[in-house]
Formats: sequence, C-alpha cells, structure tokens
Amino acid sequence: MTGSSRSWRVMFLFSQLQSFVFLAAEIQPMCLDNSHNCTNPQILSTNNLKGEAENVLQLIPIIKFPLMTDGLKRMKREWVIPPVSFPENDRGPFPKLMVKLKSSNADKIAITYKISGAGADGPPEGVFTMDERSGMLYVTQQLDREKNDRYKLCAHALNHGVKVEESMELTINIIDQNDNPPEFNQSVFTGRVSESADVDEPIVKVTAVDKDDPDTNNAIIRYRIISQMPKMPADDMFAINSVSGLIRLKGKGLDRETHAEYKLTIEAADMVGKGLTTTCTVRCIITDSNDNAPQFTVTYKSTSVHENEVGVEVARLQVTDRDELGSPNANARFSIIKGNEGKEFNITTGSDKMEGIIQTAKELDFERTPAFSLLVVVTNEVPFSVPVSTSTATVTIRVEDKNEPPVFSPAWLPVTASEDVKISTSVVQLKAKDPDSARKQTVRYKLHNDTARWLSVDSSSGLVKVANSMDRESRFTKHSKYTVLVLAYDDGDIPATGTGTLVVTLLDVNDNRPVIKQRKASLCNRDPFPVCLDVVDLDGPGHAGPFTVELTGDHRMSWTATINSSSDVVSLAPKRDLPPGDYNVVMRIYDADTLHQDSTLNVEVCQCQGAVAACFIPRSDPHGHHPSAAASVLGAIFGVLLLLLLFLLFLRRRRRAEKDSPLLEDLPRDTIFCYNEEGGGEDDQDYDLSRLHRGLDNRLKVFSTDVLPAVQSRPRDRRQIQPNEEIVKFIEDTLRAANSDPAAPPYDSLLVFDFEGRGSRADSLSSINSSESGEEQDFQSLTQWGPRFSRLADLYTRDREDDEDDDDDDDDRNILPGKTEWV
Repeated sequence: MTGSSRSWRVMFLFSQLQSFVFLAAEIQPMCLDNSHNCTNPQILSTNNLKGEAENVLQLIPIIKFPLMTDGLKRMKREWVIPPVSFPENDRGPFPKLMVKLKSSNADKIAITYKISGAGADGPPEGVFTMDERSGMLYVTQQLDREKNDRYKLCAHALNHGVKVEESMELTINIIDQNDNPPEFNQSVFTGRVSESADVDEPIVKVTAVDKDDPDTNNAIIRYRIISQMPKMPADDMFAINSVSGLIRLKGKGLDRETHAEYKLTIEAADMVGKGLTTTCTVRCIITDSNDNAPQFTVTYKSTSVHENEVGVEVARLQVTDRDELGSPNANARFSIIKGNEGKEFNITTGSDKMEGIIQTAKELDFERTPAFSLLVVVTNEVPFSVPVSTSTATVTIRVEDKNEPPVFSPAWLPVTASEDVKISTSVVQLKAKDPDSARKQTVRYKLHNDTARWLSVDSSSGLVKVANSMDRESRFTKHSKYTVLVLAYDDGDIPATGTGTLVVTLLDVNDNRPVIKQRKASLCNRDPFPVCLDVVDLDGPGHAGPFTVELTGDHRMSWTATINSSSDVVSLAPKRDLPPGDYNVVMRIYDADTLHQDSTLNVEVCQCQGAVAACFIPRSDPHGHHPSAAASVLGAIFGVLLLLLLFLLFLRRRRRAEKDSPLLEDLPRDTIFCYNEEGGGEDDQDYDLSRLHRGLDNRLKVFSTDVLPAVQSRPRDRRQIQPNEEIVKFIEDTLRAANSDPAAPPYDSLLVFDFEGRGSRADSLSSINSSESGEEQDFQSLTQWGPRFSRLADLYTRDREDDEDDDDDDDDRNILPGKTEWV
C-alpha cells in the first residue's frame, strides 16, 4: 500500500439526527498542528455522504496522507477532523457508541483498529474501548467534567500488526452540566463593626466557588441575605453585594450595650442566581465605642484626716460604666476641678480602673485650714465618641488637730567659740516655737548627744553654756566642729518633741607642742643615707608649722639635722662614720610660735653602706655604745652553755677511752687469773681460741693492724656564735660536729693475740718476766704495740714506783700480769 493511497474513513454514528446536525455544524476548516502527539489527517471532506442502513448516517472523509519517504516534501493545506463532544453524566446504557472509524483501505485488506492514550490504555484506563474489527468507539461509564474535561486519544489502523495508516488524533470534549452547587470556603464568617460606625462601613466579604464550567452560567454565582437575627433596631441593618459578596452596614442605630452581635444567613446560587444554592452564617460583632460616660455610685462623701500627715488615704470614689469593662472606653480617669488650689491633695485611679483614691499631698495645718471641699469629675482614658454628660462628686474633708512638736527657728544653729573658753561662758540661746497656737503649752529644752559633756542647757530658757574645758584636737570634733542635737518638747498629754542641730566651731589656740612621729630609725655606718622624720603638731594652721629643729648637748658634734619647711620633714644624718651600735639622739622642735619640745630618737647604726637593707651590729665591737640588757644576758647564757658543752665533750672522750680498754680500767686486781704454763689451766680449756683468728690462719705475717681514719677534712669548729643566732642551735651544731669528727681518738685496732712463735714479729708475752724472777722488768717496750699498750705500760710503771715507796713487806709483784698471757 502506497502512502498516497492511505487515508481514513470516519463513520460517525448517531442515534438521533439532531445530534448529527449539531456535529455537522461544528465542522470547520482548521490548520494542521504539529504539536499533537500523533499525526493529524491532512484532508477531511464531507462530500461523500451516503445513506446506509435504516436511519443511520455515515460520514466517510477522504484522507490523503503524505508519502512515507525520508526526504522533505511540501504539504498541501488540508481539512482536519473536529473534536468529538460528549455530555457528562450520560446515563447510558453502557457501553455506549460514540463514533466509528474506518480506513480507506478497509475494502482491500483486513484492518484491525486500536486506540491508545489517557482513558484507553492510560490512566484512567478503560473509559473508552474500540471494536477492533468494526472500528466503533464506545464509552463504558458516566463521565465527570469536573474530574477530566477533555480526552485525547490516538487511533491506529493495523494489518497483522503492521501499520497501514498514520495514527490519527481524536479529541473528545466533555460537555458540562450544572451538577455542582456553589460552595463557601468557610462555614462561618466573622466580621466586626463599631457601634458608632457610619453607613456603608464594610464589615466582611463572603466567597463561594462552583466546580462547573466557569465559561457557562453553571458557575456564575449571585449572593443575597436570607435572614438577620436579631431584627433590631431594623431587619435590614446590613446589605450584601450580590456579585462580590461584600457585606456593609446599611442602617444606623447599632448599640453594643443592647445587641453585641448579629447573625446573618447568606445564600449563594449559580445560574446567575437561579440555579443550585447553598448557605453560610456570618457573625457581625458590634465593637464598643466610648458612647457612655462613667457615673459615680455616690456623688457626695464626707471624711476627716489628721493634720501634718503626707501620703495618707482620705477617700475612695467608685464609678460604673456601660462600655466594655477593661477597655479604654470604660477605664476611668479622675480630676479635682475645685477646692484643691493649694495642691494639698491628689487623686489616682485604682488597680481596677473603676475607683478614684484621694490622698494628702502636703502636710495639712489645722490652724490654717480646718476643712476642705473638693469637686471631682470622672472621664475615660479615650475621648467620647458621642456627646455625653460627665459625672461629678463632692468630697468634704475635715482636718483634725493634733499635738505638733515645737519647731526651732532656725533648725541649724552655728556658733563659734575658742577652745580655751572659760567654763560657764554662754554659747547660744535656743529658741523653739509651738505651732499649736490653740493650746496653752510650755516648751522645754534638752541636749541629746553631748558626748564630750562640754555643754549644758537651761531647760526653761534654752541658754547653752560651757560645762567643761573644750579641745579642738579632741576625737569628738570633726574639722574643728562639735555637733550636738538639741531637743524642744512641750508639756501636752502626749508630749511632742522637735529637734535642732547646734554646731560649735572651735577656734584653735597653741596648746600642743611639736614632736617627732618616729621613735626609732636605722642607718649605715659608711656613706649613710639620711633618715627622714615626720614632725607632728596637733594645732591648726598658724600655730603649727613652719617648724625649726636643733640638736641638744653633745649630739651637735656627731649629728646634723635639717628640716624642710614645706613638707615638715626632718633629715637626720651623722657628720662622720660612726661605729655600729645604738645611739640616742635628742632633737628640739619649735613651732611657729616658738613653742618647743625635745624628742629622743633611738638610732641603730648598722654595719653596712648606703641604704639599710639588713642591719648587722657586731657584738664584740668595743665602740658599741650602751649595750642592751638582753645582749648581756644572752652573752652570759652563751658562756655557761659553752662550758657545759666542753664538759660533755670531755666526758664523752673519756667514756670512749674507757670503753676501748675495759680490762685495765674496770677489772679489779684480785680477778686477774695467772697461769704458770703456756696455754692456761683447766678452767679455760673450753674456750675456742680459733674464734679469735677471724680468718687469719693462712696469713702468718699479720700480727697487728691499726684501723686509722682516712685522710679527710675535719668538720668546721665554730668558736663564736653568729649575730642573731639562737644559742640552742649553736650548741647543737657544735655537738654534732664533735660526734662526726673521724680523727678524734681512740682508734679501732685489729689485734691477733693467739699467734706467737717464730713466724711472729712480736715477742711472746711470756718473755715478760714475772715477779718470781726477781729481776727488774722494763715495761716501756709495751709502747711499741700501740697507744693501748702504752697506757698499760704507764700503769705498771706507776704501780712499781708506788711499791718502792711503801714500807710494807707485802710484795704485790706476784699478781702482776707479767706471768700471764692475755687471751
């Protein structure tokens, strides 16, 4: 089949002739639109209309399609098929025939018809179906224009699955019916309007929508008011624009205090107000305006208040207001418009805004004005919206008299007196007046805080005199002023007391001598910095500085003192280098009136140069002057402790020496055992002499070893205590040094006594003859054996000399240890 011969034959089947005529009238020439999803037929003609079966009309257009070639070719302007229109909500029966499609090649070959697109094989699926053999298009259900107002389908002609014709687009438009009533976008509308609003004041706008076709009357809506509740003061207080739905105020007479809200029923109808309808409710809230003046509940009130009281409550005035409570239209504002010319009272609004509180603003004086009459008016926080009459109230206030205290005139009483004024001299006359002129009362006087007891007052006359000597430099004065609180009281049933202040300014006299503030100073003995001393004089200007200074006695020879008149500072320095020590320097200071006084300064001369950083004074310095008693006592204690330390060292050395030779010092002579034979007797056979060998059996050449201290520095032996050092610490350090001295005797020795004979360098102990030989013994050879045996030799020599001088025949040589071998 060639492209030039491919065309569609479209058969429109209508059940009624009227529908066909309507469709034929819709046919009009149209240009091809390349924007369609499927290719449109190029030519649609209604020239070939033939009658067919009974009462069925068939329109068969002749469609010429472009050749199916790859090259470009000019296309002729052709007719296209118009859209198919079908009404919504059609009742069927379903499926219902809509149109029949037929290909020009249907007479030549077997054609299979199919449709595709939304509504066929796309969502929503199955709305339209196609008979494959006959080409008849059916609708299977009711259509709803509000869901989908147009369907676009593509028709296909196939032969055994092969495309015979180009696909054709078929548009189905859904014809609208008035099947949807209008709908308001909210069920209740709310509007507000002031009760004093003008006519045509807009209130609220209502809006309804219709789902039907907006291009038809089915969706054109009109509004109207059906009802108004309440119908007061008229039943047509509001009007609505039928097209826009805007509600306005139509009449006057709104009163929130009578009707605070109106309810309107609004109807919306389509078909230009003649079709389907719906209703909604509109709340018209009437807002308050200040059209009612507040009113006093009591228009006259009488009260009283004590005099001389400020800020006390006098009266409370209550009001009412028909406007909305809590709003500025009802909140009250009070003013005193008459009777308060002296501003004695003020009025404020209470916390609930409906109450006026009158208070005293000044002290009231019964003697001056015993009563007041106030006229009070009340308004609102905002102006009135309409002309109204304001409400007023009258308040009568009586002032009650009370006992008032006397009043000093003036209350501040300054006087001047010399500090050396004589006792009983008059200072001032106190005067106080009692304001209670209607009462016959007597005023008396008293001093309240005369802490120094310098003054006295006559209680009746108020005359103040000097009671004791006054002193300007006393701690009771401040800046030369002595302040006393004075009292004046009446003799009423309940006495009232008034206060005043008496200030006595004391004039200065030269009754204080200048002195040096410091009592002790330090300086160096070489190139010292001068000492700066402050001059103090308690007197005031004119009786104190400028000061002069001079040294007294022999101090002029060693010291020099100058004063700076602008700063009242004395500079003290030695004229020459002084030995370290303590010096007492006496200086005489003169004030401006040449009143003088001697001041003694203890000067500590330290062994240093320039400024004093740390003071050191050698105690052995012969040039020190006037050593203190504490230094003498410490020196004596140090000497005693030093002697005690030497004695302890002596005892310690002696005890150590005795410990080194216990046999010679501790054992008595009658306990010494003598043996005639070498090796001893039977009593000492059990003693194992090998224990004395101490591993020296194989060292035959060793017979004695002296353990001498190694060569090392000896501990420092301090002979003199250091300045500012504690004596106890000095003794402990000296004792510790003596105990740790390694060179102090006695020395430890290793001696071997059980080895003798040919191999020993020392002779046998048995070579020392006993007393039986009758020969003279030479014990000096023992000194060769070391310091221990030297001491032994001295003992035996001393014993022999003692025996020679003794006339007794008793010869104790038999008990000498010459015949005994010591083990």
